[in-house]
Amino acid sequence: MISSLTIAVILMLTAATAALSIKRIPEGQVYTLRRLGKPAGILTAGTHVVVPLVERIAHKISITGYTLAVDERMEPPHPAVQTLRGRIWWQVLDPERADTVIDRADDLIRLRLRDAVQGADATDSDLRSRNLRIKQTLNGSLRDRGVLVTRVELDLAA
Repeated sequence: MISSLTIAVILMLTAATAALSIKRIPEGQVYTLRRLGKPAGILTAGTHVVVPLVERIAHKISITGYTLAVDERMEPPHPAVQTLRGRIWWQVLDPERADTVIDRADDLIRLRLRDAVQGADATDSDLRSRNLRIKQTLNGSLRDRGVLVTRVELDLAA
């Protein structure tokens, strides 16, 4: 005979498992899903059921955009630019590709920014066109990662 305590424990465990299985993804976000440690897909806005202990949420990715503040000194070999200050706006276009780099996306953009500044003409007096060229260079190197730079506002100080 099953005691009432055993039945209560089973019901509580069942309720807890059901509650952990239901995931509500807000608008403007996607969640990357792992099944037994391997990529299993993307969960878009809405309510989804996830199998506990088998599936887990790997990353919560905002698709509305991010802002990266830049304030750092440049190292030689770029003697014309000593300091970078400003902001870079970017967003995730392909969450499946961005899943592999989302944890270190800011560092990746900073690294690619250094390369883009190396190719920019620091003596160019038109700040808008220089920032546009930097943005295009960044997008050329980041697009295959599922990331798009939407705006660059940098001041390259000597």
